[in-house]
Amino acid sequence: MVRWWWFGPSVRRDELDRELTAMARAGFGGAEVSYVYPLGPVEHPLLSAGFLADLRFAAERAAALGLRFDLTLGSGWSFGGPHTTPELAARKLRWERREIGPGPLRVPVVAAWPGDALVAAFVGAGSLQEQPEAWQPVPVVDGVLEVPDGTGTRVVLLATAQHTGQNVKRAAVGAEGPVLDHYSAAATDAHLRAVADPLLDAVPASLLGSVFCDSLEVYEADWTPALPEEFARRCGYPLLPVLHALAADGPDSARVRADHHRTLVQLYEENFVQRIQRWASARGVPFRLQGYGTPPATVSSYRFADLPEGEGWGWKTVTQTRWASSAGHLYDRPVISSEVWTWVHSPSFRATPLDLQGEAHDHLLNGVNQLVGHGWPCSPPDAPGLGWFFYAAGAIDDRNPWWAAMPGLNAQLTRLCWLLRQGDPVADVAVYVPDEDLFATMGTAVGGSLDLWREARGRIGDGVPAAVRESGLDYDLVDDDALAVVAPDRYRVVVLPATTTVPAATASWLDHVSAAGGTVLRLGSSVDVPGAVDVVAEDLAQALLAAVAPDLALAPDSPDLGFVHRHLPDADVYLLANTGPADRTAEVTPRAERSWWAVWDARTGDVRRTGPAAEPLVLTLEPYEAVVLVLTDDEPAAPTVPAPPGGAARVQPLADGWRVAFDAGPDEPVALPHLWEEQPGRRHHAGAAVYRTAFELDGLGPGAVVVLDLGSAEVRDDDAQPVHVGMVGPSYRAAARPPVGEVATVRVNGVDCGLVWAPPYRVDVTAAVRAGQNRLEVEVANTAAGALAADEHIGPLAAASEERHGRRFRMQQLDRALDTVRSGLLAVPVLRIREP
Repeated sequence: MVRWWWFGPSVRRDELDRELTAMARAGFGGAEVSYVYPLGPVEHPLLSAGFLADLRFAAERAAALGLRFDLTLGSGWSFGGPHTTPELAARKLRWERREIGPGPLRVPVVAAWPGDALVAAFVGAGSLQEQPEAWQPVPVVDGVLEVPDGTGTRVVLLATAQHTGQNVKRAAVGAEGPVLDHYSAAATDAHLRAVADPLLDAVPASLLGSVFCDSLEVYEADWTPALPEEFARRCGYPLLPVLHALAADGPDSARVRADHHRTLVQLYEENFVQRIQRWASARGVPFRLQGYGTPPATVSSYRFADLPEGEGWGWKTVTQTRWASSAGHLYDRPVISSEVWTWVHSPSFRATPLDLQGEAHDHLLNGVNQLVGHGWPCSPPDAPGLGWFFYAAGAIDDRNPWWAAMPGLNAQLTRLCWLLRQGDPVADVAVYVPDEDLFATMGTAVGGSLDLWREARGRIGDGVPAAVRESGLDYDLVDDDALAVVAPDRYRVVVLPATTTVPAATASWLDHVSAAGGTVLRLGSSVDVPGAVDVVAEDLAQALLAAVAPDLALAPDSPDLGFVHRHLPDADVYLLANTGPADRTAEVTPRAERSWWAVWDARTGDVRRTGPAAEPLVLTLEPYEAVVLVLTDDEPAAPTVPAPPGGAARVQPLADGWRVAFDAGPDEPVALPHLWEEQPGRRHHAGAAVYRTAFELDGLGPGAVVVLDLGSAEVRDDDAQPVHVGMVGPSYRAAARPPVGEVATVRVNGVDCGLVWAPPYRVDVTAAVRAGQNRLEVEVANTAAGALAADEHIGPLAAASEERHGRRFRMQQLDRALDTVRSGLLAVPVLRIREP
């Protein structure tokens, strides 16, 4: 699918129709509508009759085209708007320390801002440099803080509940207002009445795939008015007398912090997630959730949503994608989605099909099987320059000159997503998320965060998932709540990262893991688990392999080769992907015991090779290439693509006689390699150019195969640094320089032979060549980066929007539009001729 940004919202129905049709033709499965900030005048604000009519039109048109249609239950993020009254807005604690002398003080309590409320005050002997070791409550009498007499220097500690002040980010016109209190059922209900109900009254469930909540980004929200009452009910003691423990270290601080943050999680689950899910269920539509961030959401918080969704690439790190996929595996959610291409090759319009393919494979290796591309900007047809596009992220629409590659890429990704929904996921390792430990140490009051995923990633570290994956194994994140539904024999290994305590039920579960023959590895953990094996980070991979054989062994080892495994009663399916910029060759040995293997081409679905299990399987994967390995007991069907003839290939370079034509212009002689950005007048060209030459070919015998090889991808010169260095956000960029910038369509003697956008940059031209002279055309299409660099309209457009509607966004990195961009035919093609 693709996220479809409606700016304003200001849309035209003819353009909605055109864009939906273009999505369908490009092979997208549907659109998720997101209503964001305006880029022009707005006639129909959010939730107006005109807007809702446009939404219904788009939903009906999507259904007619066979597209899924999803709705976001609010504008921008996080949820909120004009219906969020001060009583329903997100709140936080503000802590203030003031050093005072020994005498008594009477201080009037005055709210600095509307909505501020002093909830607790304390005094302790000490100073700002030497903090108190004990605190005493300070009473407030008739609006006056009465600090008693003392014997020396003291510190007064004040806890004030206040509005976070956060308003809806990137809000559409009509959606402006405070972010709601995610711990409050009343706030959630008010939002459902004001926003969600009108949306589904306009677009019924019969036209919808799901309703959606974007990532949780409620900054510093750690308070709600009902918290003292809820805390006491759940934890068995009053909160306010010990509230100082959240901000000051003491003997009870860990317990109070843990209880506080656990209560916040429970309130978020009960009053936000469950409430929306029940509402969605009553309306007959699934609820899809990105459940990470603030409020602090656990892995298991996802159990209250129908469709878990993550974001973020990095198959050997603890990503938000892994947070979601683990929950999906633990709670039997067969469809697990991920927001993909969020910051791809920033800024907009620089992303290439190779970037999109590489990042998508990374998400699939993280255990997801539904991709939501981020995103498609809805732009009016008469908009000047490049038109309207999002302030950040890729612009994945048909304004990209390379768009002819999108149907093939989407077909490949759709095929893989379907395949990874078959059977059950295979993971041998459980990595424990020590929620209780994290609850006790996290929080803004002590310089941390309220984002449990972020805290968990810091505690677990990137070395643990990397060791698991590079050992030929896969893993799920598990937490205390999940263990109530996870059998102790489900995982062969449980890794305990640095943790000092676990609940009694978790300790019992770990005992049962050992009793069932599993291995518990303590990695810097002090938890007493009978039979556990202590291991240091450097030896983790060795300890894993001592406990369980690799699910997929590679020889030699390659840190770039990743896999994900699905088990079916009659087959085992592995997706194997090269995530790096260089070719990788390895002998592959699966643990699954089947009689036969078959290798499927991920791009085409063709069967490349088959063989008996006893026959060694050696695979070579091009940069960012993926293949599917299928193991069965029944002999598979014969390959659907013939094996190439044996013997050495005859190589015929095509270095001479080239001419190039841009757009409808005349042919010009050109020498290869040819880089557009270095040619006068072509630096900002965004589009296509046709390269032409002729070649002589001797007579070919029966069975001969002729392949046009456009060249190999090369590792980028700056690959010593991570590919996203210097880019906004966790931006993905393939670390390879292709021989074509960026997509090539090959025609021989007027016959279309194929289109390439990723390694291998080779096209079989056998059916089109003939003895004697042949005419070759290579049509190259680049990105729209040049047009972005030359666009004089987007800056004034953003400025006019800010003047009219206030600052709701800021365009990102437009000054870097042409950095490292290389367009054209960048290598000398060769013919590779094989004859029996």
